[in-house]
Amino acid sequence: MAHPIQGLVKYHGMRDEIERLPYHDSISVCTAPSHTRTTVEFSMDYDEDTFIVDGEELEGRAYERVEAVVEKARSKSDAAHTVYPVRLESENSFPTNVGLGSSSSGFAAAAMALAEAAELDASKGEISTIARVGSASAARAVTGAFSHLRTGMNDEDCRSERVPSNLHEDLKIIVGLVPYHKDTDDAHREAADSHMFQARNAHIHEQIAKMRDSLRNDDFEGVFERAEHDSLSLAATTMTGPSGWVYWQPATLAIFNTVRELREEEDIPVYFSTDTGASVYVNTTEEHADEVEEAVADCGVSTTVWDVGGPARLLEDDDHLF
Repeated sequence: MAHPIQGLVKYHGMRDEIERLPYHDSISVCTAPSHTRTTVEFSMDYDEDTFIVDGEELEGRAYERVEAVVEKARSKSDAAHTVYPVRLESENSFPTNVGLGSSSSGFAAAAMALAEAAELDASKGEISTIARVGSASAARAVTGAFSHLRTGMNDEDCRSERVPSNLHEDLKIIVGLVPYHKDTDDAHREAADSHMFQARNAHIHEQIAKMRDSLRNDDFEGVFERAEHDSLSLAATTMTGPSGWVYWQPATLAIFNTVRELREEEDIPVYFSTDTGASVYVNTTEEHADEVEEAVADCGVSTTVWDVGGPARLLEDDDHLF
């Protein structure tokens, strides 16, 4: 089982599409109780690799991305049974493909299950490199909580690590769900074609350093004010690429305005954040969570309240999907 991520300093664009090596570092926080649960088995009883997500068998590009993670796990294993076909089944507890990080928890759970099934004696950091070839964000979902994925040209450098922080004790994440289909692969592919891309790359290194420092110092305002700003920076880059990707919807902007009104007029510590999608993460403290959720719901969207999620973990046999 693994939890999805909310990007705090988000990655955009890949220098290597096969290994999914990002151009720059990124930092995120896992969200719970939202999760993906995955079971895998290598067996000579299967005719071919089969991947099923939320009851639907994958094909096309979705199949290829899961197959890449499977092959990465196979390449690291000495277990003879990994030559057999594999069956992978996965279920999500939250809406997918709406900007809530389902690919991160999906590939993280797959990597964790594959590492166990392939009998790998691997650390969370090593498993994060398996998850990364499905989604770079999934690397951070493996290590959980507040995690940092470093850029690099190999698995030794490009892996995820935890950033120590006590902010999980008071953080509440109100999700404003704005259903809107999106495809991040195309946006990542054309990232470098935006005239804003080099400016973002030059800016991001200082943001990573400041984000790490704010997390270590349990600086709520520093972390989430920076996450809000990074959401705007990311959108500027995606919107100025060749395809002019605009993910935000009217409800997205309504939530932004509500958050700023709560902060500026009522002095509530609250900040918005988005990844490449229309749904909004609204970060606040436990003291103000009810008031903030009510205000977000008044924007005409469904809401839920999430906490900080831990690392990917193995489940007991009774929780397996087959």
